[in-house]
Amino acid sequence: MGTIKTLRNCKNGHQYYKTSDCPVCPICEVKRKPKDHFFGLLAAPARRALENNGITTLQQLSSYTVEEIMELHGIGKTTIPKLRVALTEAGLTFKNKS
Repeated sequence: MGTIKTLRNCKNGHQYYKTSDCPVCPICEVKRKPKDHFFGLLAAPARRALENNGITTLQQLSSYTVEEIMELHGIGKTTIPKLRVALTEAGLTFKNKS
């Protein structure tokens, strides 16, 4: 038996199908993705994980260790190399473990 997709409507009027309970509209997520910000390098779950934890700048990101960022729901192992590149380009690094 396959996974059942249900038709959803977001608050902006988009219609989309989802198989999970996730309430995020994929159409809104594509429109919301920044093009000239380090968030533009990230998949939507990783971007939301950082935003939901108040991390919206590279300076803020640099105050966390890799391990702390990896603990956030939505951050996967492919996210860390992208974040390292963004930090390096800004002359920053992840915080070292104590």
